[in-house]
Amino acid sequence: MKKILAVCLILLSNIFAQRLNVNDKYLTFEASANSPLFTTYTAAMERSRLYGDKGYKMDYYSECFPINYTGDNAGKFYVVWKVNQVVINKTEEFYVKPVVISSFPDMAIIEYQPFQGVLVQETFFVYSSTIALVNLQIKNISKVNYDLELYPVLELGNDSLQIKGYDEKYKGYITNHYETKKRLISNLNPKFPYPTDCRDFLTASFSPYSYGGYLGSLDHFYNIIKTDFYAEKRIDSLNLLKNGLVNFVSLHGKFKLKPGEETNVRYIRGWQDQKEDLVKLQEECEKLKTEPLQKYVDANVKLFANIPRIKFKTDEEKLVYLCSFNLARGCMYPPADSTKYNFYVFSRQPLWGWGHGHQVLHESLSMLAYAYLDPQSAQGSQRVYIEQQGKDGLIAYRHGPRGLQDYPHKSNVTGKDMSTTSAPFFSWINWEVYNVSKDKQFLLDAYNSGARYVDWLIENRDLDKDGTFEWGPYGIIENVRDWYNAVFQVSAERYLDVDKEDISDELECADLTFMVIKEMRSLASIANELGKKNEAVEWKKKADDLSKLVNERMWDDSTQFYYSINKKDHSFKFLTRDLRREEIIGFLALWAEAAPKNRAEKLIKKLTDPEKFWRKYGVPTLSAQDEWYSPYVDYCCKWNGPVWLLWDYMVYDGLKKYGYNKTAKELAVKMMLAVTTQLSKNHNFWESFSPDNEVLNSPTNYIWDSIMAKLLIEEYKK
Repeated sequence: MKKILAVCLILLSNIFAQRLNVNDKYLTFEASANSPLFTTYTAAMERSRLYGDKGYKMDYYSECFPINYTGDNAGKFYVVWKVNQVVINKTEEFYVKPVVISSFPDMAIIEYQPFQGVLVQETFFVYSSTIALVNLQIKNISKVNYDLELYPVLELGNDSLQIKGYDEKYKGYITNHYETKKRLISNLNPKFPYPTDCRDFLTASFSPYSYGGYLGSLDHFYNIIKTDFYAEKRIDSLNLLKNGLVNFVSLHGKFKLKPGEETNVRYIRGWQDQKEDLVKLQEECEKLKTEPLQKYVDANVKLFANIPRIKFKTDEEKLVYLCSFNLARGCMYPPADSTKYNFYVFSRQPLWGWGHGHQVLHESLSMLAYAYLDPQSAQGSQRVYIEQQGKDGLIAYRHGPRGLQDYPHKSNVTGKDMSTTSAPFFSWINWEVYNVSKDKQFLLDAYNSGARYVDWLIENRDLDKDGTFEWGPYGIIENVRDWYNAVFQVSAERYLDVDKEDISDELECADLTFMVIKEMRSLASIANELGKKNEAVEWKKKADDLSKLVNERMWDDSTQFYYSINKKDHSFKFLTRDLRREEIIGFLALWAEAAPKNRAEKLIKKLTDPEKFWRKYGVPTLSAQDEWYSPYVDYCCKWNGPVWLLWDYMVYDGLKKYGYNKTAKELAVKMMLAVTTQLSKNHNFWESFSPDNEVLNSPTNYIWDSIMAKLLIEEYKK
């Protein structure tokens, strides 16, 4: 029996110690520090939860730090190397610099040599909302013996860790720390159980030689673990601290490797609310110390099995393509609370307040790309809207685990509270998702829901019944165009009363009217696919009739552009203000197929004017010749110049529809340049991009930037 047990243990050890292999060469690459690689990771959807969820930003590119993993408000963890008494605590000192060879939504695989002859495959894996681990497969490829010492470190950085103890049973440090619900721009909702009093557990697959907790920095730690060779009381143990406030804690492992030998080391960071069960977390971590990781790699390979296998011209395009899918998938959560379908948040890392307010239709445009990765999941996200749609047909501003959220706001017309919807992209999204999934039942359900929604829009967003549309009374969020809007705001000042500053419910709005036209055309396509020929004809006629109204009312011959108009007299004046401000929304006439061909030509001339819209990094939201134009992305939500990739994609889509393929390709190049510039510098996607500059101060890792995958599919489509 003992022999059998010994053999089993050897077999298990061999399985555990194997290098991980991505069995699909399409999903492998070599991304160095300056490659356009997205490096934010979150747990797989099936092991995620909305509250008490931690994602991580991987930094393998900053030479003055070790490879490290930072959780929003939760510090970072990493390992410091010592090889034959030589400490290597920064990647600038690595013999072979880190190269990422594969990256998935929850996992990255890296290769490097911290010291000549020490070959490492490092795998970072966000196992769940509460556990992340680093797996080190280490091989001695030299001809000399190596004494290795490894120091896994957990460092809070902006505050102190409180050591609660060292657990001898589970071989790990227990610490507490505090996380604020305050954020730079949008705080977490205090009503919901986002943890603030948090617990950490740092453990490893080896039995630590020592452990310790310290004040100070990484440089201070270098002095501690290096020690003075000539000191009389030279020791190689950490301080074994079991209580107190510290900046970081560390475990300490020792290993010997002869030439050709290899070993596997794994360190694990657990994180949870202090009210949760510590033992349960420790037991999960204990299991993961010997859990084979290849099955998780294989699951990721399977997840990506059906994406279009584009033969890209450049490595940069391939990285943006794969990373766009990672971004979208990384924002997905499983069903919870008020919905039985999976849903997304705008961003899981960093965790922004409004980003956890649940799904909004303009963010759902990311499903146009995500459907190629997981069409059933994309359909599930859209079914959240169908499931929670109001009895009157309303699709509200937000939908998700907390149900329909319609933010009632007083109407100047009715004097009563009216529900807030979102920019109506619903049926367009459903049609695009179906073109990937080919799920007729989904299409039928989506058609019935979409028809009811358009009926609601006709009833509630054309209150004067003149055929064109106005945004609702809470238009500043409903129309998506937020702050610094040259048309909908009465003044340039920002912090003024919303009701007085936003006039979008007092105009016949070009953007909303184009969106309704697009919804009608999408419903016509859906009806035709479902065999509802008469209904398809009716929807097309409605779209054509509405397009005729737009061209009669909203086109200005003197400036050759489309604008919103005064609701009362259909003029281009509101009080003393001229509404003829050239915004990106004028080009939506192409996307909605509302512009006659001769007017399309005039729009293209204006679009490709470098003094107006044809800027280095894409099409800005406002003409560069407008007095309100600003190329500086110094905050979130700005619409007076910044580039929003989804809206640029709509311009791109319109160009293709009118046969301007060369111009569309040039726009795609600009969008790619915006994205690759940022991913190469800081490895983030961004809410918006500057049309002219590289420095951005908007929120990072916004789900809708995943539209880049759809853009590349369209670009390479035969």
